[in-house]
Amino acid sequence: MEQKLRSQNWFGKKGKDGFIYRAWMKNQGIPNYEFTGKPIIGICNTWSELTPCNAHFRELAESVKRGISEAGGFPVEFPVMSLGETLIKPTAMLYRNLVSMDVEESIRANPLDGVVLLCGCDKTTPALVMGACSVNIPTIVVSGGPMLTGKYKGKDIGTSDVWRFSDGLRSGLMTEEELSVAEACMCRSRGHCAVMGTASSMACMVESLGLSLPENAAIPAADSRRKVLAQLSGIRIVEMVRENLRLTDILTRNAFENAIRVNAAIGGSTNFVIHLLAIAGRIGVKLKLEDFDKLSASIPLIANLQPSGKYFMEDLYYAGGLPAVMKELISLLHSDCVTANGKTILQNVENAACYNREVIAATNDPFKPESGLAVLKGNLCENGAVIKPSAASPQLMQHTGKAVVFEDIEDYKNRIDDENLDVDEHSILVLKNVGPKGYPGMPEVGNMGIPKKLLAKGITDMVRISDGRMSGTGFGTVVLHVSPEATEGGHFAMVKTGDLITLDVLDRKLHLEVSDEELEKRKKENKNRFQIVDRGYVHLYQLHVEQAHLGADLDFLKGASGSEVTKDSH
Repeated sequence: MEQKLRSQNWFGKKGKDGFIYRAWMKNQGIPNYEFTGKPIIGICNTWSELTPCNAHFRELAESVKRGISEAGGFPVEFPVMSLGETLIKPTAMLYRNLVSMDVEESIRANPLDGVVLLCGCDKTTPALVMGACSVNIPTIVVSGGPMLTGKYKGKDIGTSDVWRFSDGLRSGLMTEEELSVAEACMCRSRGHCAVMGTASSMACMVESLGLSLPENAAIPAADSRRKVLAQLSGIRIVEMVRENLRLTDILTRNAFENAIRVNAAIGGSTNFVIHLLAIAGRIGVKLKLEDFDKLSASIPLIANLQPSGKYFMEDLYYAGGLPAVMKELISLLHSDCVTANGKTILQNVENAACYNREVIAATNDPFKPESGLAVLKGNLCENGAVIKPSAASPQLMQHTGKAVVFEDIEDYKNRIDDENLDVDEHSILVLKNVGPKGYPGMPEVGNMGIPKKLLAKGITDMVRISDGRMSGTGFGTVVLHVSPEATEGGHFAMVKTGDLITLDVLDRKLHLEVSDEELEKRKKENKNRFQIVDRGYVHLYQLHVEQAHLGADLDFLKGASGSEVTKDSH
């Protein structure tokens, strides 16, 4: 017996209600037969000219529509709030949960049988997946793709070079004129960051979870094959509706474990942790911060991509794409996990091939032996912190130094380049009050710039610790996501300039060399700097956002509400 389409609860009704639902749709020139038993497929579009990474999505949506129509479905495109990482203030992360609510309610409230999520720029992917998970109808993801590799003075460049250019400008090795030329050379096509930053890590995440068609992660945005994948995804979502293949069928615990292992192997963004935790919370899979360390520990870095390595996403695609990476890892993955195309992981990658061992190494001869992610514990981060060893300096992985503390981002900006700042290359920079509640929104400021006077001495890396995040394009020996954040009054809030801090990545330890008695004394003397914004979404966010080790979702959004609409409007 054929399953009743969800959309027929709208378009299949008789009388006044059915008349209203159909009549107002028909003002767009839609013939009656489109409403008689065809799967209605929503295309959730994060197109915006304020989100440059996604500015080609109207065009991409047309390819998806062709596929939906070809397969016998009816496509309807709808917008949701778009998060442009490079423009939005104070940080796109503040609005990830808001967009997830927009997506969830847009899907549930409308006559949709399946949905295609058009994702690109960093937060658009987790936000859309989180919202879709809370509804749980058939869903497939189409990423926008990375931009072409930048070219500057005969060298390949990408977003990771922004940090190098910034230090070069501050140290006098680069002029403003050279910087202006470089910015035109870097972003030379449509698409998101060309390196393994957060956007590319998110595209790899959805492919390794099984939410997209194979090869989704790495096809460049400017490559015509990106449109082909979009059209094929349109075809496939109609089939998924007919098969009733939903997110809960794909997003099993084993699928999450696969994604964690793949992220380690590609040197993916530390932001992957916070987003995957939030997605797991929505779909109902039990996932803890400690799982990331445990599951990453045996995984070598095999993708030689910036910021951990040399090459770019464009190179990854030409070398075989994510299927070639996953084929290398297949003995370490749950190969029987079902994916959006109805096939298993094994079936999707068994014919994949690597065409460039400089870009994709073998697991028995990896690019780097260390994993792309480590979870730290200690009295400085009672609930954990993360570091990306593959992007850190080996000599700083075990380090003890005196803290140089910045109480907030303004304090940091005011003092980092002060010639009188008491700091040397052995110091540890500490930035407080940039966590989920304290900033608010947990900005990507964790990879603090090196003090100008140390840059002049040739110092390019120091241990840096914060309760904030770091761009996936960033690099260095940077400890992030300290939980609880300073605003919550944990030990991180008690650090003072001059305190000794020990980082030991091998032992997964982050320790403040201060006695328990002294810490308790400081807690009693501590004056909380936290202030709640008094209106709007930010007020709601600060009252309900969870800490980083839980995914920084809003506490009342955990779990699913389902797809049923219990009340009619007419």
